[in-house]
Amino acid sequence: MSHGDDAYGAALEAAVRHSAAWLDSLAHRHVGPAAEAYDLTGVFGGSLPREGMPAAEVVDFLARAAEPGLMAMPSGRFFGWVIGGTLPAALATDWLVSAWDQNAGLRYATPAMAAIEECAGAWLLKLLGLPGDSDVGFVTGATMANFTGMAAGRWRLLADAGWDLDRDGLAGAPRIRCFVGRERHDTVDLGLRYLGLGAPVPVEADQQGRLVPEALDAALRAGTGPALVCLQAGNLHSGAFDPFPEAIRVARSHGAWVHVDGAFGLWAAAAPGLRHLTAGAGEADSWGTDAHKTLNVPYDCGIAIVRDAAALRSAMGLHASYLVHDAEGPGDPFEKVPELSRRARGVPVWAALKSLGRDGVAAQVGGLAAAAAGIAEGLRGIDGVEVLNDVQYTQVSVAFGDDATTRAVTARIIGDGKVWMSGSRWRDRDILRISVSNWRTAGDDVATAVDAVGSALAAVRGSRA
Repeated sequence: MSHGDDAYGAALEAAVRHSAAWLDSLAHRHVGPAAEAYDLTGVFGGSLPREGMPAAEVVDFLARAAEPGLMAMPSGRFFGWVIGGTLPAALATDWLVSAWDQNAGLRYATPAMAAIEECAGAWLLKLLGLPGDSDVGFVTGATMANFTGMAAGRWRLLADAGWDLDRDGLAGAPRIRCFVGRERHDTVDLGLRYLGLGAPVPVEADQQGRLVPEALDAALRAGTGPALVCLQAGNLHSGAFDPFPEAIRVARSHGAWVHVDGAFGLWAAAAPGLRHLTAGAGEADSWGTDAHKTLNVPYDCGIAIVRDAAALRSAMGLHASYLVHDAEGPGDPFEKVPELSRRARGVPVWAALKSLGRDGVAAQVGGLAAAAAGIAEGLRGIDGVEVLNDVQYTQVSVAFGDDATTRAVTARIIGDGKVWMSGSRWRDRDILRISVSNWRTAGDDVATAVDAVGSALAAVRGSRA
């Protein structure tokens, strides 16, 4: 292995070449992978060779061998899950972040990373209509963003109850009652499990998956003690938003901490035509979202936002003699996240926001919702397709009569490869779920999606004739 000045040159040139080829292929390639993981382990595995391979050759081998196992997730025709693409400025900046190789935990040690992330955080608070003095932490994804916000809530609720969580732990602590909508995302339950808070109390939801405030009030009245309420901005199947003003008013009347899981939906606040969906969400205590899903920055980049900075830093921070703190700054980045060592995830966020501007973010978010509406409109014109949700945001859930037909159509769409859409189960029915999350998705992709569904349905019907 070369350690000279040219040690990186050939490898980076190979990476650029293969990356460009991959990105160029997205417009026309089969969306699904052509090989399975089992097939590829023989290519990448075996005995570790005694002698190494030159870096550029490693990159060439990796790119060629991995290609059959790649899903075209960055394609405008990928609708399988809420997985966004990557904006050019964010992708290129992420390469810089890797090259700079900064551990972005300490403000003193990596001032450029800290300053960029602080500015990105301030822009985000303004865009999303959240309190300007909130703390912003960049974590791995929406799961850890929710975990972080709820961890701050756990700390504050127990401190207000007179319990020293840091000294005494959870054993013997006042029980925190946790309440969630019946159709919350399962990662909320996962975060509560990580926090040792146990299973939440599910609260009744309406036909679109929105929590019912009156049911929340009744659930809170059924007991006493500290309470944490988790609301949702963007239902996984319908895209619906909980009624924040009413639900938060109920939670406040019981002294509850309110967290908002806004993995992909919180970004509606950045688009004037969609902002009404998040009305009142800014009155919560903490929020979690994912910049990859809607802003379209590279993996991984969740965002944890907490109004009570003291609670967040008490829950996440630490102090050690070998760490050099910036006493004059707004706190070190590691005090806001569950990590000490971390890459500068907020830098690609800054680049995405800088490249788009306020109007560009609004157009991007609005464009995703418009594409979803276009797909729903096209599907409603096909006999035998039932659109099950009110398409107000970026999700479309459809069925094709009975469950067996819906599963068959879903399998046919995936096998055909023109688009990728995933199956799910919602309100006791098998469904085809369509998520629009990629900035690349345009009018041609909408038409292709509608045609792919129609063709798959016709093929399933034909096979049964």
